[in-house]
Amino acid sequence: MAKLTSKGRNQIAGKNFALPGRRYPIEDASHARNALSRVSQNGTPAEKAAVRSKVHAKYPGVGEKQHPIAKEVTRRLNAKDKS
Repeated sequence: MAKLTSKGRNQIAGKNFALPGRRYPIEDASHARNALSRVSQNGTPAEKAAVRSKVHAKYPGVGEKQHPIAKEVTRRLNAKDKS
């Protein structure tokens, strides 16, 4: 994940945050995964539900549990693409 500076954070549109008050940026899939992790550690049940809802609406596959075989196929395909 790219480092997000305060200047960069201020340039993100308000719609790209999962919660009001510009909390939990979700402008890309990497930040969306990070938002899910952070809210699971520190959020209230209501915040967790709201962040999950926003992330899954914007990035349907992010944070979904994946079958182990599908996970392995994805890993191999990604490795193949890199070579």
